[in-house]
Amino acid sequence: MNTDTVEIKFVEFRKIPRLTRECVVTEKLDGTNGVICITADGQFLVGSRTRWITPEDDNYGFAKWAHANREELTKLGEGTHFGEWWGQGVQRNYGLAEKRFSLFNTHRWSDPLVRPSCCHVVPVLARGLFDTGMVEAAVENLRQTGSVAAPGFMKPEGVVVFHVGGNLLFKKTLDKDEEYKGKRG
Repeated sequence: MNTDTVEIKFVEFRKIPRLTRECVVTEKLDGTNGVICITADGQFLVGSRTRWITPEDDNYGFAKWAHANREELTKLGEGTHFGEWWGQGVQRNYGLAEKRFSLFNTHRWSDPLVRPSCCHVVPVLARGLFDTGMVEAAVENLRQTGSVAAPGFMKPEGVVVFHVGGNLLFKKTLDKDEEYKGKRG
């Protein structure tokens, strides 16, 4: 009989958030993910969804734009700030003559007097207790009236639902929502 014991670290089961809690529904912009990271020691890093980028190894010109706007972007403060780089030459274009960076954190950056002047914020379409009817209404409104971020553009991508209690994001697209996007592995 083996008397040796192996030390196994106990893994606690995490608390389960309640479904009926606040959620924020925003317009899902069809561009490319952008990241601005400002460290405590003043480093300024720029990224895409999957990697750090530079003006020499860029993603649709986002790193070049970020470095050109570095002074203004440092107003974001220490931390990692996520958003969408979208507009002319990126995915749907939205009929724009320029590219824009829209921050995802609507709670923190909705006030234009607080956020850097070179940044936008994704539009909030609905806010309240989680309800699939509210999400469906936001999707249908986009389908009928077009993009809120780029008024007049009639082919918006969809919505993002942020469930505050669960700290989770979900997306729903106007077209082909039932299809899997990406590689199956």
